[in-house]
Amino acid sequence: MGQLVEFILEVWKPVVEITAISIIFYYILLSIRGTLAQQVLKGIIVFFVAFMIIQKLHFETINWISTKVFAISVIGFIIIFQPEIRRALAHIGEKQFFMSMYAEEAVIDVLVRAVSGLSMKKIGALIAIEREVGLKDYIESGIPINSRVGEELIQTIFIPNTPLHDGGIVITNNRISAAGCLFPLSSNPTLSKTLGTRHRAAIGLSEETDSVIIVVSEETGSISLASNGVLTRDMDDARLKRALLNLLEPSSNKPAKNNRMFFRKNRR
Repeated sequence: MGQLVEFILEVWKPVVEITAISIIFYYILLSIRGTLAQQVLKGIIVFFVAFMIIQKLHFETINWISTKVFAISVIGFIIIFQPEIRRALAHIGEKQFFMSMYAEEAVIDVLVRAVSGLSMKKIGALIAIEREVGLKDYIESGIPINSRVGEELIQTIFIPNTPLHDGGIVITNNRISAAGCLFPLSSNPTLSKTLGTRHRAAIGLSEETDSVIIVVSEETGSISLASNGVLTRDMDDARLKRALLNLLEPSSNKPAKNNRMFFRKNRR
């Protein structure tokens, strides 16, 4: 009996290890997909393959240089992937395994009407909707509101030349938690130079968290939506509502769709 148990352990141990490693690599690749880090990772893989070839061919001088570079590359890896590592740890720490908060359709309707009104008046706006990763740090940077989501309230907050106009609104659990909040600006060098501070803040917050951010341009009145580090621009009311429903409603209440259909090839 003991030999049978040992045999089973010997057979299944590699399977468990391979499965665990595969899952870890899958989530690493998922977290950096569509970011600059994805290209950096490709470069690291090429360097690693070249390093192995050099060792096999016994090029002593090149091998010595490569070994020194490889030794310090661990620190470089941590520095290069610091935003992705921080975001992954935040996802692990903030993940709500037993309950997730989603926006009600009535709240989404109010948001669409409010944003549409701001767009017609060319009033700039920045609205972040919390999903599973908490936005407490950003809420604390603003002014507490703790009010229901109201069309008039949102439009009033973003009236030009008021104290809260330049910040962002954070919505959690279908309520406005705070206004005048500060969001991190994206450091992605591939973004269009025409994007203003609001759009860069929206992309930056969507890179750091899984929140959904609505932006209204003060110059053109166009509506944009940021999610997963990708910005979709020039959205009309109907498209905005579909995207919000797709991203914010429980999966049991909506038809199966590919969430990324709303965000393809708009990172510019």
